[in-house]
Order: sequence, then structure tokens, then C-alpha cells
Amino acid sequence: MSPRALLLALAVVAVWGTNFAVIGDTLKTLPPLLFATLRFSVVVFPLILFVRRPDVSWRLLASYGLAIGVGQFGLLFIAINGHIAAGLASLVIQIQAVFTIAMAMAASGERLQPLQWPALALALAGLGVVLAHSGGEVSLLGLALVLGAAFGWALGNMAQRAAGRVDMLGFITWSSLFAVPPLFALSLALEGWPGIVAGMAAMTPATWAAVAWQAVGNTLFGYGTWGWLLARYPAASVAPTALLVPVFGMASTALWLGEPLPAWKLIAAALIIGGLGLNLVATRQPARA
Repeated sequence: MSPRALLLALAVVAVWGTNFAVIGDTLKTLPPLLFATLRFSVVVFPLILFVRRPDVSWRLLASYGLAIGVGQFGLLFIAINGHIAAGLASLVIQIQAVFTIAMAMAASGERLQPLQWPALALALAGLGVVLAHSGGEVSLLGLALVLGAAFGWALGNMAQRAAGRVDMLGFITWSSLFAVPPLFALSLALEGWPGIVAGMAAMTPATWAAVAWQAVGNTLFGYGTWGWLLARYPAASVAPTALLVPVFGMASTALWLGEPLPAWKLIAAALIIGGLGLNLVATRQPARA
């Protein structure tokens, strides 16, 4: 990537990483699916009245909206709501890089490079460390939910790449339209109308600011810039920059939410980040058909 693109990628991962502290704090007030619904509602309205729909199929818009809105953030918010510590979630969700590269390789017909096998082993060992400490800051359900969120993120990455070089503001805005109805329906079904009313009544200016930050900072800037990068550079170059997300995520949740950083967390982080970093080295080698 060019220096400009690298700086943009670093800005995105800094925003995404510190956002886990914001998510963890906001979920003390809002039910998770209602929170996700509000996040994408603020993205859609009123922008959709002023932003032209990009020249891509409705199928791609729907695929991205469902993958990111429901698949990634619906599952992630549920997970952080009592099933996994926010900082730990910022680490586990980086498995999206493995999913993204695997999907890109499957689409191109490439095979795993020799170095990618130990890279995968390291990442899985890191997940094993997290799994071994389930019952405290992470449950088996929380781990499964975050892995599902990582898979949703990877699906969104592939939809963005398929869209090519389009107006990302329009793409994010119009695709978010497909995230709001299913998220609200799930909130209504699982959290109930009384829970929705109570959550809305409990909102403060700080809560509304957190929702606005989710929409503007994380979705419009973060995913808009991420999609711009994916449309111009190989997934193997872009996706691994997200390795810095857990650095910002675990540091910010430790400072803001008081989450502890025991040795096992640091070991898990070293293994997962090391595995994904080694995978980046492997993908820069000449591919074998």
C-alpha cells in the first residue's frame, strides 16, 4: 500500500479499536440489538435522502448490509453484552483476516502457502488459550458469537471487493438500509417491546453521542475507508492491518472500563497477532496455482 493508504488504514483501526470501549460502556444502557438498530438507522437517515444509490446491484447492497449489520455487529453486540469482555472481543474478531484471505484464495483458486500452515496453527493456539480461560471474562457462547461476527465481517469484505470502485458513502448508506429492518425485528423478538421502550427512555446525551459515533466514526468513516482500500489493494495487504485493532481495543478497555490484562490475555494476543502477521508474510510470497 502507498503511505497515504497505510495512514488511512491506521486511522481506521485506531477508531475501530477504541470503539470497543465505547460499545462496552453503551451496552450498560441499551440492549444490544436495539443499539445495533440505532447505529445503522443513524447511518441511513437522513443521508439516504441526499446520497445517490451507487451503480451496483441490489444483491451486493443487501449482502453487505446483512453481513456487516446483522452478521458482524448484531452478533458482536450480543457477545459483548455479558458473554465476553470487550477488549477480548477486539482480539478474537481479528480472525476475520483469516476468513477474508481464505475466501479471496478460494475465489482465485490459489492454495495455502507453506508459511500459512504454521500461521493458522498460531492463530488457533491463541483461540485455544482464550477457550481454556472460558467461564470468567469469556463464555463458550461469547467466543462462538464473536467468531460468527468475524465471519460476517469477512463476508462484508468480499461484498465490498465485488462492488469495485464505487462511491463508498453511497454504498455504506444504501447497504445499511438492509441492516435496519432485520435488526429491529430481532430486537423486537428477542428483547421485547418493553425492553426497547426502557432502553430508549434511559438514553442520555452521552448515549446518543455514542450512537452517533458508531454511525459517523465507525461506519461511515471506518467502513467507507476500509471499502475504499479493499477496492484498490489486495485483501492480503489490507485485511492484516486490522491486527492493530486489539492493541487499541485492549488498551482502551483497560483504561476506560477497567478490564484486567492478565498474562494469558497477552499470550493469546501474541499468538493470534503473530499468526495473522505470519500469514501476511506468506501471502506476499509468489502464489502457487
